Amino acid sequence: MPVPTWEQYMLPSLQYLSDGEIHRTREIVVAAGDILGLTDEERRIVIPSGQEHWVNRGNWALSYLARAGATERPSRGRHQITDVGRKLLAEHPDGITERDLRALSGIANAPNTFKAFPTATETTASTEGVVDTALDPEEQIASGVARIHADVADQLLTRILAQEPVFFEQAVLDLLMAMGYGGADGSATRTQLSGDGGIDGIIDQDALGLSRIYVQAKRYAPDNQVGRPAIQGFAGALAGNQAHQGVFITTSRFSREATAFAEQVPTRIVLIDGDRLTRLMIRYGVGVQVKQTIQLVEIDEDFFE
Repeated sequence: MPVPTWEQYMLPSLQYLSDGEIHRTREIVVAAGDILGLTDEERRIVIPSGQEHWVNRGNWALSYLARAGATERPSRGRHQITDVGRKLLAEHPDGITERDLRALSGIANAPNTFKAFPTATETTASTEGVVDTALDPEEQIASGVARIHADVADQLLTRILAQEPVFFEQAVLDLLMAMGYGGADGSATRTQLSGDGGIDGIIDQDALGLSRIYVQAKRYAPDNQVGRPAIQGFAGALAGNQAHQGVFITTSRFSREATAFAEQVPTRIVLIDGDRLTRLMIRYGVGVQVKQTIQLVEIDEDFFE
């Protein structure tokens, strides 16, 4: 028998969490495996990275449940069932699928959450373990990488929100420096905790500080919306420093009015929301590390000439 899919792990995971208590990831995955009746042989199967196959799929099930709001993660590596999870249990006693997650109220309107779920043509394995041929092998790899990045992005925001505001301010400066805005001899400075005039950091793009970027970093919950007044305040702080360019970065999102104001004001203001922030962190290796490198090969035509 093939190792149960991540979909098959969702129901037993929620069943184990139904006591309402907070449980560790490994504890839940082991319990779900026991409920599914995994054999010792199935538990010995590993994926190329060396991780047990069943543990990997159990972890993904928990990741999807959290993203759908069926569970919440009060702290790193710990999970607790929510009312949404109890609803899933009640409505799908025989098994939960990714379509059931998509059908949840509000999921379709949350793009950062919804994109992490595989679509019908992106699913690489069915419950029978048959590989979907709708995508060619390279597309399947790209789809898998995108799903992993979506999960990491979600974790990045969770971890950032669990830190102090000063941590986020420094992380933002580290990101901009990693993107090359400090130049070869530039530097990044985090301003004082008070009296900063709305400026959280300054990046000197050259050794003399002739070209500067002023930064404001606001750590808000993902469902929060940064409005126009906040951007107006930042624009005023930039004017007070005779600055010509600034970056406003938040873990949440911006209102339409805020975006429109940033585009109209004479001073160049770049807005980076939580979604773009995590994508940039992943791209430039800030707060993440490479877990595994996969090499794709093709025939060397020159060799055969």
